[in-house]
Formats: sequence, C-alpha cells, structure tokens
Amino acid sequence: MTRLGELLLEQGKLSERDVERALLAQREMGGLFGQVLVRLGVVSEQDVAQALSRQLDIPLLPSSDYPAEALRLEGLAQDFLVNNSVVPVAIHGETVCFAATVPQEPFLGKALRMALDRPVELVLGLESEIGRALDLHLQTDAAGDDEDELGDQFGGQSDDEFIEHLRDLASEAPVIRLVNQVIHRAVDMGASDIHIEPFEDGLHLRYRVDGVLQEFDDSPPASLGSAIASRIKLLSHMNIAERRLPQDGRIMTRVKGHELDLRVSTIPTVHGESVVMRVLDRGSIRLSLPAMGFSEDTLVRYRQLLDRPHGVLLVTGPTGSGKTTTLYASLASLDSEKLKIIPVEDPVEYQLQGVNQIQVQPQIELNFARALRAILRQDPDIIMIGEMRDTETAQIGVQSALTGHLVLSTLHTNTAAGAITRLEDMGIERYLITSSVNGVLAQRLVRTLCSHCKAPVELADEAIQRYGLGRFLPQGERTVHQARGCEHCLQTGYTGRTSIHELFVLDETLHRVIMEGADATLLHAAARRQGMTTLYEDGLRKVVAGQTSLEEVLRVTQDQSEPGAVAEAAA
Repeated sequence: MTRLGELLLEQGKLSERDVERALLAQREMGGLFGQVLVRLGVVSEQDVAQALSRQLDIPLLPSSDYPAEALRLEGLAQDFLVNNSVVPVAIHGETVCFAATVPQEPFLGKALRMALDRPVELVLGLESEIGRALDLHLQTDAAGDDEDELGDQFGGQSDDEFIEHLRDLASEAPVIRLVNQVIHRAVDMGASDIHIEPFEDGLHLRYRVDGVLQEFDDSPPASLGSAIASRIKLLSHMNIAERRLPQDGRIMTRVKGHELDLRVSTIPTVHGESVVMRVLDRGSIRLSLPAMGFSEDTLVRYRQLLDRPHGVLLVTGPTGSGKTTTLYASLASLDSEKLKIIPVEDPVEYQLQGVNQIQVQPQIELNFARALRAILRQDPDIIMIGEMRDTETAQIGVQSALTGHLVLSTLHTNTAAGAITRLEDMGIERYLITSSVNGVLAQRLVRTLCSHCKAPVELADEAIQRYGLGRFLPQGERTVHQARGCEHCLQTGYTGRTSIHELFVLDETLHRVIMEGADATLLHAAARRQGMTTLYEDGLRKVVAGQTSLEEVLRVTQDQSEPGAVAEAAA
C-alpha cells in the first residue's frame, strides 16, 4: 500500500521538507500523519482526505451528503461518537452508514456493530465536517439548557447559529490577520507568554518578556474578543462552542523562520474568555550547561554530581525558573551513545538526539509512575522525570536510584534545602533520602542588563554593608551597574535572562543533620556552614560582574535578602 506522504509528494501537494517537519511534529505531539500535516498548515484537509481515500480504498463522503438534522440511534452514546470522531450519516435498510476520520480503525466498526446489533458501513469524512455534524448531536441534547443563556447574549440565536457565527467570525481576514500579528509580535519581542484578557473596560493584550509582564498599548477592540478567542481555539483544536469550561490545546506553526510551539489555555471569566499562549521557540534553545549562567565553582560541583553513576539529582524552583531547560542541558552534556537515557515528561519540550523520550498521556492512564515502572525494564542508565508530583513517583524515583540508576527530576520548592523536607512530606523516609539523594540545585532567572544603556552607579559604604556586597567587590571598588532603558531593550534596561543557583550537596555532615529531623531552615544553615553559596549570594556575584542589577536580584530573591529600595544605596 502506498504511504500517504508518498501519495501527496507524487501529487505535488507538499515537499520533502514538509514531510520531515510533519514527522518531527508527529513524534512530539502524536496523532496521525495526515492530521499533523493539516495542523501544520502545509496541506489542506481536503487534499489529505482525498489521498487517504485513495490509499485506503474507502470512499470520501461529500459535504452535501451529511444530514441536515442529527440522526438519532438507540444504544449509541454521544461520548463515544465525540471521542472517536464518528457520526451516523445515513441508513440503508438494515445498514447504518457512519462517517469517521479514522475509518480504517478495526475497533471502531466492531464497537458500532456490537452497540447497534446491525450491520454498519464506514466511510471517510473530513474532520471539520464530522465536527459540525457532531455539534448537531450535542446541540440537540443541550438545547433546552443553553437557549436562554445564548439568547440573552446573542439576540435569540440558536446553538447552531451561534457556533456558525463564531466559525464565521474566526475565519474573517481581519481576525486571522490580528491573531497572526499578535503571535509575530511575540517572536519580535522574545516573549515567553501571550495574555489576551477581557476586562470591563475592554480587551487587554500583555506579553511576558524576560519574566516580566508588559502591557501592549495597541490592544485589540473589545468587540473582537469572542472572534479572537474562537480563532485561537480553532487553531489549537478546542471546542469553540464550549465557553463555560477551561480548555487546553496546542498550536505548531512557523513564524519568520522560527519553529514555534504554542501551548494554549483558556479559562472563563466574568467578561469573557481569557486566553494565555506559552511560546516555545525551538530555534532559540541553547542546551549547553555553560550557557545556563552557572558560576564556575557551582558548575564544577554540579558536573561532579552528574558524573556519579547513581543517585537522585533534583532541580528546584518556581514555575518558569528554567528547571526543565537546565535538566535538558544536563542530559545534552552526557554521552548518549554510551549511556541509555530515558526522560518521561509532560509535555516533551525539546528533542534530544539519541534519547528515547516518553510523553505522559493521562487520558490513557500513562502517568509518571506507570511510565517509570516500564522504563526500569528498558535497562536505562539515566532517567529524567519531568516532575516529582506525587508520592508514588517520588518513591519509584528513589528506588531507581538505589538500584543503580542516575535519576534527574524537578520539584517545586523555594530553596534547595526545602527539597529535602518536601520529599519527607511525600512519604520518603529520611534514611532513604540520605541513601539516594546526591544533591539539589535551586535556580532562579534574573534579567541581564542591556549592554547599550547600562549605567554605573557608586554605592555608599552603608549600602555595601547592608546588601552584603563587600565579600564580592574587589578591594576599594564600590561601583555596580543599573538599568536605564533605550530603544534596543524596549526601554526596560534589560535584554535576556541568566540563571542564579544554589547547590545543596549532601555529605556526611548533612546526612547526620537530616537524620536528626532538622527542618528546612536548619538544613539551610548547616549547608551554609559547609560552604554553600545561596541564590542571593550568587546573584550578588553577577551584580559585581556587571551582568545584572542589584534591583533585579532583590526582586527575584526578596525572600532571602533584606528588602529595601536600592535607590537609597546610591552615593
């Protein structure tokens, strides 16, 4: 049987490069090859369906053959139709004809025959047309509940008219152009997140650049809120008719030569749907440990932990602090040809050469714990767990370390020492922690000063003493740099970010402190006596080096340093 990609290549519908991109995207986000091609926008849904019809020798149902009203059948659950993207379209005598996006699935025909106890025929249908037919089924069921609500908002429109209205709005050229401009601007600004938020006074558009939200002055008109949300939901394959529940989706696209992966989240608010898109620019990823901002002494000790044959190595910090990127850079620094490395993640964010990466699939109960149990039968040397979220995952990770594997993972704690007490809270015994955990790296991201406009400032002796800079400044030196703002940095004074770190290495002294039941504060103090550099101190080293400002370090580590305005410190 001729493969779908080869058929489309023969017909001139796509190029070899398009096939490579689609295969890469398929490995990352799953799904059928034809569906991935359509999502990437390299070929139309109609072209894929026609090629698939020829490949499978299954007829493609024309749009005119779909029934105008929902075809009701006893014994057929609506959830089954939606989950399998299949819809009844006709009855010929005893035989029921169904349109399906995957009619070749043997389970599908068998399940339908068993449910109906009569013959069935499966034909190929376009995903969009089957979706519209399924909407008819769902609207018929929910019409009584929703008519009043929708009527109040849209002048008495029926559900069918409302959904078609949303689709029409989302397909209009101005809306498509506006959504594209929003995404393009995020690439130009180097934004990590796009926030589209409806408020009483209108629609607000904000971008998170270098970890700080910046509001864009030219926000879209409030009247386009529903259209913009619908457009984004269509692109990310969400249900545009559902506006009362949160939804999640994903958009794979290419903008100005950048391969973008957008993670989309919508939530209902009192003024409409709030949309947030997390932007992952695959072209800007630097998977190198020296590029992560490590101080030289911290990097040497961290590499020593990575070189150990077994044990648990944890990276901690809040959401968005670069934990996963550091873990990927750690894996990239290892020899994947001589080591069996298996990460299990949710989601898979970066592709690593020579590494078998596993995507968590909660809908089929492939969670971290279940994946880890399977991984241990794959003879791994190194296991990466995206996040230790529950007791079962933590226990399996610790057991894996005790049986000769190096386990890398992340935890959500504020300090490195806090990871030890977090493991205790998750039910891991102290003796297991001291036997398995090699070290904990706490991490934060600080903005780096713009090289075009950063300005020197001389600090008073009182300020140097107050902020603890004396240990890091050269003898007689009292000058650091602060942010000013120019056209190169969008008047922020900063461009890009670097990391500050706190490495907690477990040795015999700390083992004794842990076994004595010390809390995070006592553990932190004990590690300081052993020479650990704190996040705040590592930040001060980068202030003295001119990489960032004292204000920025105080902003990020204010829970560890004395608060106060740095303006008072200037001489």
